[in-house]
Amino acid sequence: MQRWRGLDNLPGGWGRCVATIGVFDGVHRGHQALIGRAVQLAQERGLPSVLVTFDPHPSEVVRPGSHPAQLTTLRRKAELVEQLGVDVFCVLPFTAELSKVPADEFVHEFLVDKLHISAVVVGENFTFGHKAAGTVELLGTLGSRFGFVSQGAPLVTADAGITFSSTYIRACIDAGDVVAAEAALGRPHRLEGIVVRGDGRGHELGFPTANLSMPRYAAVPADGVYACKFVVPDGKEREAAVSVGTNPTFSGRERRVEAYVLDVDEDFYGQRVALDFVARLRGMEKFPDSAALVEKMHDDVARTRALLAERGR
Repeated sequence: MQRWRGLDNLPGGWGRCVATIGVFDGVHRGHQALIGRAVQLAQERGLPSVLVTFDPHPSEVVRPGSHPAQLTTLRRKAELVEQLGVDVFCVLPFTAELSKVPADEFVHEFLVDKLHISAVVVGENFTFGHKAAGTVELLGTLGSRFGFVSQGAPLVTADAGITFSSTYIRACIDAGDVVAAEAALGRPHRLEGIVVRGDGRGHELGFPTANLSMPRYAAVPADGVYACKFVVPDGKEREAAVSVGTNPTFSGRERRVEAYVLDVDEDFYGQRVALDFVARLRGMEKFPDSAALVEKMHDDVARTRALLAERGR
């Protein structure tokens, strides 16, 4: 898969393509269906498929301070998109100038003049251009004018009638319901970060932890203890009991993500690792002393083993 940043340096001889456009945060089951349709249409037409996304999140540019919790880093988004068969992952830097481009000019300048789209596939609720004035209906009108086909794909819903969306998944994660988040994502919610030095208290208690430094807008689950898979750079997975919170037993104030990796005596300091959240074991608790905390941590580890074994993880 090719990865582009911007559209100013397209490969020589670039012809027509099939595009899909959106933020695609999470690349959840709804996104997967949409992207799959674009890939299929591109294959039917014998053309490359191009996924166009934006960085940073448009909300932060239009309304500074409103950046939503991020379900996937740009790196992770590209990995997931590649697995879906996309040929080109194109990131448009979202600036204040871009936010002011009228919808029809956006289509003409970026999609027609530069990408040379033959077709574009978007969600039925897709909006674009200045003040989100562009709609799927407008895309159809512009397609007739400029010679491309537009398709508005229906949203994907669960049996319970819940529509899969990034907003819904963020709400699940914020509530600590990582099982519901997984159902909508089609895979466990993942946090990525660099392992940094902690205060060493976990080692003193017999549970040395890898402390993750999170990206600024990362969607961190609600405080509590979770059964997770700990993924190292080579892709190898290990079991982990993970604490999210301020460690109230020791009057902590800084919110941390600390992973106790089971059956491993290794220093992960400085490595970029990932946590796949499988289930929440309990909320964050304040214990009367370290002995009570250690007893509970042993129970957390036992439950993590049992739960991951039961789910075949």
